[in-house]
Amino acid sequence: MSSNKKYWKSVEELDGNSSIVEALRNNEFVEEIPTDEFLGNGGALSSTATTRRDFLKYVGFTTAAATLAACEGPVHMSIPYVVQPEQIIPGIADYYATTVFDGFDFANLLVKTREGRPIKVDNNTMVGAKFAANARIHASVLSLYDSMRLKEPKIAGKTATWVDVDSKLKSSLADAKAKGGQVVLLTNTLASPSTEKLIAEFLDKNPNAKHVIYDAVSESETLDAFETVYGERALVDYDFSKASVIVSVGADFLGDWQGGNYGSSYAKGRIPQGPKGNQKISRHFQLESNMTLSGAAADKRVAMSTANQKQALVLIYNLVAGASIPVTLDAKLKAEVSKIAQELGKSGSKGVLVSGIQDKNAQLLVLAINQVLNSESFTTVGTRQIRKGSNQKVAQLIIDMKAGSVHTLIMSGVNPVYSLPNSKDFVDGLKKVSLSASFSLKEDETASITTIAAAAPHYLESWGDVSITKGTYSLTQPTIRPLFDTKQFQEVLLSLNGIAGTYYNYLKANSASIISGSTWNQVLHDGIFVGTIPTTAGGTADYSGAATALAQSKGAQGFELVLYTKTGLGDGQQANNPWLQEFPDPITRVSWDNYVTVSGADAKELELSNEIVANGGLNGSYATIKTADGFTLENVPVIVQPGQAVGTVGLAFGYGKKAALKEEMQVGVNAYSLYKGFSNVQSVTLTKAGGEHEFACVQGQKTLMGRGDIIKETTLEIFNTKDAEFWNEQPMVSLDHKEVQATTVDLWASFDRSVGHHFNLSIDLNACTGCGSCVIACHAENNVPVVGKSEVRRSRDMHWLRIDRYYSSEETFAGDNERKENISGLSSSLSTFNEMESASDNPQVAFQPVMCQHCNHAPCETVCPVAATSHSRQGQNHMAYNRCVGTRYCANNCPYKVRRFNWFLYNKNSEFDFHMNDDLGRMVLNPDVSVRSRGVMEKCSMCIQKTQATILAAKNEGRAIVDGEFQTACSSACTTGAMVFGDINDKESQVAKLVADERMYHLLEHVGTKPNVIYHVKVRNT
Repeated sequence: MSSNKKYWKSVEELDGNSSIVEALRNNEFVEEIPTDEFLGNGGALSSTATTRRDFLKYVGFTTAAATLAACEGPVHMSIPYVVQPEQIIPGIADYYATTVFDGFDFANLLVKTREGRPIKVDNNTMVGAKFAANARIHASVLSLYDSMRLKEPKIAGKTATWVDVDSKLKSSLADAKAKGGQVVLLTNTLASPSTEKLIAEFLDKNPNAKHVIYDAVSESETLDAFETVYGERALVDYDFSKASVIVSVGADFLGDWQGGNYGSSYAKGRIPQGPKGNQKISRHFQLESNMTLSGAAADKRVAMSTANQKQALVLIYNLVAGASIPVTLDAKLKAEVSKIAQELGKSGSKGVLVSGIQDKNAQLLVLAINQVLNSESFTTVGTRQIRKGSNQKVAQLIIDMKAGSVHTLIMSGVNPVYSLPNSKDFVDGLKKVSLSASFSLKEDETASITTIAAAAPHYLESWGDVSITKGTYSLTQPTIRPLFDTKQFQEVLLSLNGIAGTYYNYLKANSASIISGSTWNQVLHDGIFVGTIPTTAGGTADYSGAATALAQSKGAQGFELVLYTKTGLGDGQQANNPWLQEFPDPITRVSWDNYVTVSGADAKELELSNEIVANGGLNGSYATIKTADGFTLENVPVIVQPGQAVGTVGLAFGYGKKAALKEEMQVGVNAYSLYKGFSNVQSVTLTKAGGEHEFACVQGQKTLMGRGDIIKETTLEIFNTKDAEFWNEQPMVSLDHKEVQATTVDLWASFDRSVGHHFNLSIDLNACTGCGSCVIACHAENNVPVVGKSEVRRSRDMHWLRIDRYYSSEETFAGDNERKENISGLSSSLSTFNEMESASDNPQVAFQPVMCQHCNHAPCETVCPVAATSHSRQGQNHMAYNRCVGTRYCANNCPYKVRRFNWFLYNKNSEFDFHMNDDLGRMVLNPDVSVRSRGVMEKCSMCIQKTQATILAAKNEGRAIVDGEFQTACSSACTTGAMVFGDINDKESQVAKLVADERMYHLLEHVGTKPNVIYHVKVRNT
């Protein structure tokens, strides 16, 4: 008997007049697609977007209606090219080799463009291209699309044409010549053969002109010392891979010291090499006041003030060179330094000493010590042609300006009103200059008060050449047409010199004599030309006199303030870059701020503190900094920094800018105001101020508290003399009342992954310096949103990749483990672990990059109710964003805490006024990666778009994939080789060999997740 029951799918069907039911019954699509409307209306086409689905909101709908709603996302209708450009194939990336040098950062690059838009910079791997991108250079592609850029030239604050600018400059030069007034070109270090030739021609044409080089962060004392001994104003290009003993006295060579870019050669000596049982790594000693990246990587770090560093340098000179200059060091420090000096002396040519002390006498001793050692790492072959500014010439320029002697001042690549410590004197002098012009990307503090604000192009829009080191020649080429009405400084110089033609023609003609043996097209293709690399002939100086003078130098009165550049903002040129503002400092893990770092002992005495408040955010005291000459910097936030030398404080440059910045980026205080006499060490008093500052800190805990299975490490001696079971202990679990290795027990059945590709990412803790290049590269490749300071404070940062930083609670991590093992009883464990939460006064430091571990037995996959996250045969954990309904079960079940939830729509949302909120900023987005919507989970995809593109390219070309072709954004950005990505089913691949290495382990291996990210035990040469 048939049933006459009526079944219905939702309450909507009970309403016979429901338009929803009728639409679902009769139409495949609920709404008609308005093709004519979109294709016929350009305005609607460019501005139309649909809102994201709200799955659970529509529970009254039928299953079909809810499914349609769930699939909504930001949708833009697209139309094909009417006439397709020959050089552009939609969906296929083009790459251009280029070079960047902005006066502070430099690198040999490969720029990826899509449909004519530069969207990412990678490292150029051609032979000779030795300088890799740091975090700031990876972020520089976003600065191209800065909506606050100067878009056209201005004269007296009003929009002008380049013809007007050219006419006004020529008129001023003629007037200066007639009146006998000075003409000054004030630029950053150029390192450009063609530009330097143009300037030389300008000076010949204008005998009353001179060229002054100004670097915001000065290396003038080092240049002076090198010039005294070698007759050339240059810097040494050290090769740390040739050193077995490295001694650094106040030089953060893994940071920005002398331009940085030393991480690659340093890391080569830090990975155990040689026959089994007799493997070796370099030994690194660091003497410093602030905790730096170099100090964090050192085997032995001695915290001391700069005054004591000077004495230590004299003591090392005494012991290495056989001198006997009296020094004043306390007994403990003297003993420490003596041991270091003896080890350096024994190393001979395999030793090297570097120093960041900005004192000519100190730098003369560096040259003397390396000459005595005959150091292989210290080479005068191919010296660095960077940071060539002269403190004396800049100081004289300001005197001349205030005296009214300077008639015309033309500036390029500098912002002295912001970065000069005596900027008020500069501004006063500028008022007496008849005509001033500033070639600048932004209408910054200087350009806003000059007669002419000349809009300069971004380096990705420019032609140029660079000689970073002697004997090498690199070309800069545009990767996009200029976005605005801009003109290069060189083009204007050509006009002022009366030379017809374009700068491109001038550049090409000038290069002919430099690239002998090659061609313009070949150098343009490669991005680099290596010619004959000359050696700078050595000389000598009064080293004994320099040592005597240095030993007699006085210490700071009160606190010693040490100024430095942070990994994120550097000298501050890219302060309006949200990627860099949100980038967590590798040491403090704080973003969106600079701050004064204070030792624990000094903080206690001054009643300064940090505390974690109820919402998980970090709060801290304010302090007032007062210099010896009475200048006061008020309300500077305080970070109590483990490892900070007692009696010293640190403060970073690059913050406190206001002009041409979005309000959200106007953060921090201007440390340049304290940079008196271009000395990074100042005597100051520090007092507590009222109020409490809210920090955006992404890591609350400081120490490992003895959890040695997260970061495994050992000493070189134990590594060479004991089996791997001792120093790379395998976690054990109980199975049938028997202890077995955790990796042998599975909760899930495994399937065969030996067919096709199976990707693994290897991370060597010995090579990772915490530089953060991988973090920014991941942002660029995967359209990671910026959420702002307020959201970071709520632990809602969206970084797909984080670099955890851990301190030891004892002097060493080994001491932590020993203390943990000696705990007896519950009460002892509670008190001991509570004490171990505080870092040591001078801790060891370890960095650990953590991203989605792409577990083969992933706990996130089993709890997702809609199968939004699933596993592939290739080893990647996938996310289907359209399926995700935001339950966050996966984040709760992830032991690595690497999943991020989109609390808000970060794209096109004025609440998050960063690059994704304006049309220009969105030009940087990678079209191969979807921009995620509100309410979904996201995390590292192991750059699946890159791996699939590699597979398809090889398939189309009918060839096998070569080891090294597979890359993720982080592995290709890693300059130290710490990250290696590849296919472990290719048994000859590098990553397959690393998986089999006895140093290999998995993070939280005892959990049984079987990750596809592997780590390597850190070996310290202590």
